[in-house]
Amino acid sequence: MRSTKILMGALLAIALFVTPASAQRSTAPDDPTGFVVLGEFIPDIIQEIRYYSTYNFVGERIDGYYQPCALMTIEAATALKAVSDDVMARGYRLKVYDAYRPQMGVDHFMRWAENNDTSMKKYFYPKIAKDRIIPEGYVDRKSGHSRGSTVDLTLFDMKTGKEVDMGGTFDYFGELSHPDYKKITKAQYKNRMILRDAMIRHGFKPLATEWWHFTLKDEPYPDTYFTFPVTALQK
Repeated sequence: MRSTKILMGALLAIALFVTPASAQRSTAPDDPTGFVVLGEFIPDIIQEIRYYSTYNFVGERIDGYYQPCALMTIEAATALKAVSDDVMARGYRLKVYDAYRPQMGVDHFMRWAENNDTSMKKYFYPKIAKDRIIPEGYVDRKSGHSRGSTVDLTLFDMKTGKEVDMGGTFDYFGELSHPDYKKITKAQYKNRMILRDAMIRHGFKPLATEWWHFTLKDEPYPDTYFTFPVTALQK
Protein backbone atom coordinates (compact mmCIF):
# COMPACT_ATOMS: atom_id res chain seq x y z
CA MET A 1 0.00 0.00 0.00
CA ARG A 2 2.81 2.37 0.91
CA SER A 3 4.58 1.76 -2.41
CA THR A 4 1.32 2.41 -4.25
CA LYS A 5 0.91 5.77 -2.50
CA ILE A 6 4.50 6.70 -3.34
CA LEU A 7 3.92 5.78 -6.99
CA MET A 8 0.71 7.81 -7.16
CA GLY A 9 2.46 10.81 -5.62
CA ALA A 10 5.27 10.56 -8.14
CA LEU A 11 2.83 10.38 -11.07
CA LEU A 12 0.96 13.43 -9.78
CA ALA A 13 4.20 15.39 -9.48
CA ILE A 14 5.15 14.48 -13.04
CA ALA A 15 1.71 15.50 -14.32
CA LEU A 16 1.99 18.89 -12.66
CA PHE A 17 5.49 19.36 -14.03
CA VAL A 18 4.51 18.68 -17.64
CA THR A 19 1.27 20.67 -17.56
CA PRO A 20 1.56 23.38 -20.25
CA ALA A 21 2.45 26.79 -18.87
CA SER A 22 -0.62 28.31 -20.51
CA ALA A 23 -2.88 25.98 -18.54
CA GLN A 24 -1.36 27.25 -15.29
CA ARG A 25 -1.79 30.93 -16.12
CA SER A 26 -4.63 33.08 -14.93
CA THR A 27 -7.40 33.94 -17.38
CA ALA A 28 -8.33 37.04 -15.38
CA PRO A 29 -8.88 39.84 -17.95
CA ASP A 30 -6.51 42.21 -16.13
CA ASP A 31 -3.65 39.71 -15.83
CA PRO A 32 -0.81 40.04 -18.43
CA THR A 33 1.14 37.07 -17.07
CA GLY A 34 0.91 35.08 -20.31
CA PHE A 35 2.05 37.96 -22.54
CA VAL A 36 5.40 39.22 -23.84
CA VAL A 37 6.63 42.45 -25.43
CA LEU A 38 7.11 41.61 -29.11
CA GLY A 39 10.04 43.95 -29.65
CA GLU A 40 11.97 42.14 -26.92
CA PHE A 41 10.86 38.65 -27.90
CA ILE A 42 11.49 39.19 -31.64
CA PRO A 43 14.18 41.90 -31.98
CA ASP A 44 14.12 41.65 -35.80
CA ILE A 45 10.61 43.05 -36.19
CA ILE A 46 9.81 46.65 -37.06
CA GLN A 47 6.93 48.35 -35.25
CA GLU A 48 4.63 51.20 -36.20
CA ILE A 49 1.90 51.08 -33.57
CA ARG A 50 -0.83 53.02 -35.32
CA TYR A 51 -3.22 53.22 -32.39
CA TYR A 52 -0.60 54.89 -30.23
CA SER A 53 -0.38 57.62 -32.89
CA THR A 54 -3.06 59.87 -34.36
CA TYR A 55 -2.68 58.40 -37.86
CA ASN A 56 -5.51 55.88 -37.72
CA PHE A 57 -9.17 55.84 -38.75
CA VAL A 58 -10.24 57.51 -35.49
CA GLY A 59 -7.69 60.32 -35.79
CA GLU A 60 -6.45 60.24 -32.19
CA ARG A 61 -4.51 58.01 -29.82
CA ILE A 62 -6.67 55.08 -28.82
CA ASP A 63 -7.56 54.42 -25.18
CA GLY A 64 -5.31 51.87 -23.50
CA TYR A 65 -2.27 52.42 -25.72
CA TYR A 66 0.08 53.83 -23.09
CA GLN A 67 3.31 53.07 -24.96
CA PRO A 68 4.20 52.45 -28.63
CA CYS A 69 4.84 48.74 -28.23
CA ALA A 70 3.13 45.50 -29.24
CA LEU A 71 2.14 42.70 -26.87
CA MET A 72 1.16 39.10 -27.65
CA THR A 73 0.62 35.85 -25.82
CA ILE A 74 3.78 33.80 -25.44
CA GLU A 75 2.35 31.11 -27.74
CA ALA A 76 1.51 33.55 -30.53
CA ALA A 77 4.83 35.37 -30.16
CA THR A 78 6.71 32.08 -30.44
CA ALA A 79 4.89 31.24 -33.67
CA LEU A 80 5.50 34.77 -34.99
CA LYS A 81 9.22 34.39 -34.23
CA ALA A 82 9.23 31.41 -36.60
CA VAL A 83 7.52 33.55 -39.26
CA SER A 84 10.11 36.27 -38.74
CA ASP A 85 12.99 33.83 -39.19
CA ASP A 86 11.29 32.44 -42.29
CA VAL A 87 10.83 35.78 -44.07
CA MET A 88 14.22 37.10 -42.92
CA ALA A 89 15.81 34.27 -44.88
CA ARG A 90 13.99 35.63 -47.94
CA GLY A 91 15.11 39.22 -47.47
CA TYR A 92 12.17 40.64 -45.52
CA ARG A 93 11.34 41.79 -42.03
CA LEU A 94 7.95 41.80 -40.38
CA LYS A 95 6.44 45.21 -39.69
CA VAL A 96 3.77 45.19 -36.98
CA TYR A 97 0.94 47.72 -36.79
CA ASP A 98 -1.03 46.21 -33.92
CA ALA A 99 -1.25 43.06 -31.82
CA TYR A 100 -2.95 42.81 -28.42
CA ARG A 101 -5.71 45.44 -28.16
CA PRO A 102 -7.26 46.12 -24.74
CA GLN A 103 -11.03 46.13 -24.44
CA MET A 104 -10.93 49.84 -23.63
CA GLY A 105 -9.45 50.42 -27.09
CA VAL A 106 -12.29 48.46 -28.70
CA ASP A 107 -14.77 50.53 -26.67
CA HIS A 108 -13.08 53.69 -28.02
CA PHE A 109 -13.62 52.44 -31.59
CA MET A 110 -17.32 51.90 -30.85
CA ARG A 111 -17.78 55.41 -29.42
CA TRP A 112 -16.13 56.84 -32.52
CA ALA A 113 -18.23 54.73 -34.87
CA GLU A 114 -21.38 56.06 -33.22
CA ASN A 115 -20.43 59.75 -33.46
CA ASN A 116 -20.34 62.16 -36.43
CA ASP A 117 -16.56 62.62 -36.80
CA THR A 118 -15.31 61.88 -40.33
CA SER A 119 -11.95 63.66 -40.21
CA MET A 120 -10.02 60.56 -41.41
CA LYS A 121 -12.58 59.37 -43.95
CA LYS A 122 -10.53 60.25 -47.04
CA TYR A 123 -7.62 58.14 -45.80
CA PHE A 124 -9.31 55.04 -44.41
CA TYR A 125 -12.94 54.74 -45.56
CA PRO A 126 -13.55 57.02 -48.57
CA LYS A 127 -16.13 54.66 -50.09
CA ILE A 128 -17.92 53.68 -46.87
CA ALA A 129 -20.60 55.83 -45.22
CA LYS A 130 -19.82 56.35 -41.54
CA ASP A 131 -23.17 54.92 -40.48
CA ARG A 132 -22.35 51.66 -42.30
CA ILE A 133 -19.13 50.96 -40.38
CA ILE A 134 -20.80 49.00 -37.57
CA PRO A 135 -23.44 47.18 -39.71
CA GLU A 136 -20.76 46.06 -42.18
CA GLY A 137 -18.53 44.74 -39.40
CA TYR A 138 -15.55 47.07 -39.66
CA VAL A 139 -15.90 47.84 -35.96
CA ASP A 140 -17.50 45.60 -33.33
CA ARG A 141 -17.99 45.50 -29.57
CA LYS A 142 -15.51 42.64 -29.24
CA SER A 143 -12.25 42.02 -31.09
CA GLY A 144 -10.09 38.93 -31.43
CA HIS A 145 -7.15 41.24 -30.81
CA SER A 146 -8.24 41.48 -27.17
CA ARG A 147 -7.59 37.76 -26.73
CA GLY A 148 -3.90 38.44 -27.37
CA SER A 149 -3.04 36.11 -30.25
CA THR A 150 -3.93 38.28 -33.25
CA VAL A 151 -1.54 40.53 -35.14
CA ASP A 152 -1.80 43.13 -37.92
CA LEU A 153 1.36 43.31 -39.99
CA THR A 154 3.06 43.64 -43.35
CA LEU A 155 6.43 42.91 -44.93
CA PHE A 156 9.42 45.25 -45.08
CA ASP A 157 11.90 44.73 -47.94
CA MET A 158 15.45 44.90 -46.57
CA LYS A 159 16.89 45.46 -50.05
CA THR A 160 14.80 48.54 -50.87
CA GLY A 161 14.40 49.76 -47.29
CA LYS A 162 10.66 50.16 -47.83
CA GLU A 163 7.42 48.42 -47.02
CA VAL A 164 6.42 45.85 -49.60
CA ASP A 165 3.67 47.07 -51.95
CA MET A 166 0.50 45.19 -51.00
CA GLY A 167 -1.77 47.15 -53.32
CA GLY A 168 -3.61 48.70 -50.40
CA THR A 169 -2.90 50.24 -47.00
CA PHE A 170 -3.41 48.97 -43.47
CA ASP A 171 -6.89 49.59 -42.02
CA TYR A 172 -8.47 50.59 -45.32
CA PHE A 173 -12.18 49.80 -45.09
CA GLY A 174 -13.28 48.17 -48.31
CA GLU A 175 -13.00 45.28 -50.74
CA LEU A 176 -9.49 46.41 -51.74
CA SER A 177 -8.29 45.01 -48.41
CA HIS A 178 -9.58 41.50 -49.04
CA PRO A 179 -6.55 39.18 -49.44
CA ASP A 180 -7.93 37.64 -52.63
CA TYR A 181 -8.84 40.96 -54.27
CA LYS A 182 -7.77 40.64 -57.91
CA LYS A 183 -7.96 44.23 -59.18
CA ILE A 184 -4.36 44.88 -58.16
CA THR A 185 -1.15 44.05 -59.99
CA LYS A 186 0.24 40.52 -60.09
CA ALA A 187 3.25 41.70 -58.09
CA GLN A 188 1.05 43.20 -55.37
CA TYR A 189 -1.05 40.05 -55.17
CA LYS A 190 2.10 37.92 -55.00
CA ASN A 191 3.35 40.04 -52.09
CA ARG A 192 0.12 39.45 -50.19
CA MET A 193 0.51 35.72 -50.74
CA ILE A 194 4.13 35.71 -49.53
CA LEU A 195 2.96 37.14 -46.21
CA ARG A 196 -0.16 34.95 -46.06
CA ASP A 197 1.69 31.72 -46.87
CA ALA A 198 4.40 32.38 -44.29
CA MET A 199 1.83 33.08 -41.57
CA ILE A 200 -0.23 29.99 -42.40
CA ARG A 201 2.91 27.84 -42.53
CA HIS A 202 3.64 28.70 -38.92
CA GLY A 203 0.22 28.21 -37.41
CA PHE A 204 -1.75 31.39 -38.07
CA LYS A 205 -5.10 31.68 -39.82
CA PRO A 206 -5.96 34.63 -42.10
CA LEU A 207 -9.04 36.85 -42.18
CA ALA A 208 -11.08 36.96 -45.38
CA THR A 209 -11.50 40.75 -45.30
CA GLU A 210 -8.05 42.05 -44.25
CA TRP A 211 -4.75 41.02 -45.87
CA TRP A 212 -2.78 42.18 -42.80
CA HIS A 213 -4.77 40.33 -40.10
CA PHE A 214 -3.82 36.90 -38.68
CA THR A 215 -4.76 34.91 -35.57
CA LEU A 216 -2.95 31.94 -34.04
CA LYS A 217 -5.04 28.84 -34.77
CA ASP A 218 -4.51 27.34 -31.34
CA GLU A 219 -4.85 30.56 -29.37
CA PRO A 220 -4.40 29.98 -25.61
CA TYR A 221 -7.21 32.28 -24.42
CA PRO A 222 -10.09 31.81 -26.87
CA ASP A 223 -12.71 33.05 -24.43
CA THR A 224 -10.87 35.83 -22.57
CA TYR A 225 -10.98 39.47 -23.66
CA PHE A 226 -8.18 41.17 -21.75
CA THR A 227 -8.40 44.66 -20.31
CA PHE A 228 -4.87 45.63 -19.20
CA PRO A 229 -3.24 48.52 -21.15
CA VAL A 230 -0.56 48.27 -23.83
CA THR A 231 2.66 49.11 -22.04
CA ALA A 232 6.09 47.55 -21.52
CA LEU A 233 5.47 44.68 -19.11
CA GLN A 234 7.30 44.42 -15.82
CA LYS A 235 9.68 41.45 -15.76
